[in-house]
Amino acid sequence: DSVRLVHGSSLCSGRLEVRSNQSWFSVCEEDLDLNDAQVVCRELGCGAPGLLQRGLYGEGEAPVWTSELQCEGHESDVLDCRRSSSAGKTCSPGAAAGLTCTGGVRLVGQPSRCAGALEIQHGGQWRPVGDPIEDWDLKSGSAVCQYLDCGSAVSVDRTDGSTGRRVWLVSIPCVKLTSGLMECVGLDGSYQHSSSVDVVCSDLLPQPNISLSDGVFEVYQQGFRLLMGSDFTVTCSIQLQYPGGSFQLISDTKEPLNRTLPAVNHSAHFLLSAAGHAHRGNYTCVYHVDIYNHSFSSSQSPALYLTVGGNKHT
Repeated sequence: DSVRLVHGSSLCSGRLEVRSNQSWFSVCEEDLDLNDAQVVCRELGCGAPGLLQRGLYGEGEAPVWTSELQCEGHESDVLDCRRSSSAGKTCSPGAAAGLTCTGGVRLVGQPSRCAGALEIQHGGQWRPVGDPIEDWDLKSGSAVCQYLDCGSAVSVDRTDGSTGRRVWLVSIPCVKLTSGLMECVGLDGSYQHSSSVDVVCSDLLPQPNISLSDGVFEVYQQGFRLLMGSDFTVTCSIQLQYPGGSFQLISDTKEPLNRTLPAVNHSAHFLLSAAGHAHRGNYTCVYHVDIYNHSFSSSQSPALYLTVGGNKHT
């Protein structure tokens, strides 16, 4: 009754709102740390925090909460946490806290939380999910991806090889009927099933970042003002450990830009010469990479707005 996640794909993901004095309030991303997220996910019965990302679920209409959670991580609900107050507090645009809880489901063994071997926490124990009769498919895999707020499944594979670990068995008809996971788990008490389920979800890639260097004349609240005639560099980057890939830089300028460079150390630097009025507009990055025999593209980065003024020679 004191906390909720809204506009996500399930109870366990969405924009964080807290209830105070019978009203709901948004929380600024800068005010939410891992300890706070652990308590929120625990109170909702959604396992452990999997992803904290601002702006992922929109801004919403709820006013900004003027208090800040100061949880230690062991509390059973947010009302047990200490709080500090900062009257008149506001969030910058796009800074409302978004949270995804794993809900006792995770994909492990890969750099992305949206790909890997499926494990479920049941009865207080994490175990791989077995597939002895090979009935896991894209539809049941998509239930996993949706549960993790990772889109839909693009591949579901079965890995053979004994790990010496007990496995959970999940009723696939139950999953397809209810789109549930936790309520479809049953215990297999033997070590005989050596197969495990590997799932790759469509939202494998995080949102890339975009930044500007060189040629900056002035910083505005909505973007940057370049010095007329100056050279400038737009940098695209991504927090990911998959090698290779490429970045696409797109603009809505008078002469639209659409350039691609290979990723080096998970970034690419686009050098643009002689800033002029034709460079005024919004710039965004998209990351592309081929892995798991599939081509993946990230969502667009936040928009970087550039305008041009002044004179390089004055």
